[in-house]
Amino acid sequence: MNERIEKAYAQRPKRWVFELSVAVIVTALIVWSATAVETSGTTQNGGKIALNILSGIFHPDTDLLFNLTVQGVPYLLLETVCIAFLGTVVGAVISIPLAFLSASNLAPKPIAFIGRIIIMAVRTVPAFIYGLMFIRVTGPGAFAGLLTMSLCSVGMVSKMYIEAIEDLDVRVLESLDAAGCTTWQKIRYGILPQLMPNFASTAIYRFDINLRDATVLGLVGAGGIGAPLIFAMNSYRWSEAGAILAGLIVLVLAVEWLSTKIRIKLARG
Repeated sequence: MNERIEKAYAQRPKRWVFELSVAVIVTALIVWSATAVETSGTTQNGGKIALNILSGIFHPDTDLLFNLTVQGVPYLLLETVCIAFLGTVVGAVISIPLAFLSASNLAPKPIAFIGRIIIMAVRTVPAFIYGLMFIRVTGPGAFAGLLTMSLCSVGMVSKMYIEAIEDLDVRVLESLDAAGCTTWQKIRYGILPQLMPNFASTAIYRFDINLRDATVLGLVGAGGIGAPLIFAMNSYRWSEAGAILAGLIVLVLAVEWLSTKIRIKLARG
């Protein structure tokens, strides 16, 4: 037995030439890509600026961090959370009928195809572009961020909802149909119990993404904490930037811990 194993091992295909060629090609591509990096814009005081940034992060402005007015970090974080939460809720609600119309196992093929094209088109445009568009329509503020988060959520959430709908256990529906249940009863007792955990888990996951995107949208004036952060950095007020970043870190960690607990609860029932 051992001799046969050793013989088979000795006769295995020699792939070292292929692997060496791939390694050489990848290394050459990395070296070639590095030639496009420009360092001419760096200055001699760049190291000093980097030290100032680190000093501001580790020595945040406590007056701003614990300021309970509308200019303080807690209020700005609350506004960011509200934008992300409401955007997730609106996007998840809009995604439900769109996902049912785009599911190939429930809707006719032409309608499902059109629905998927719409979802694909929505997902193509980055959130940053949507933010700039809605700011032109509604003006700067949290409402523009809410509309942006809602539309961005529709693209991803609809796609995840479609996958959950297409993975439905049709045997449950066949059993309810054999029992003489009506269409609404089949939806109530056969479809919703299967979909609700997946739908809720997807919405929570999207909320995590929206919370980070809402911070970035603040850079273009769509509400939230992003605008004060970029203003502080542009003005070299590193202690204020450190206070805002400290609040963001605490917020993201808290939301991540809570959302993980909820998703585990939904998965285990």
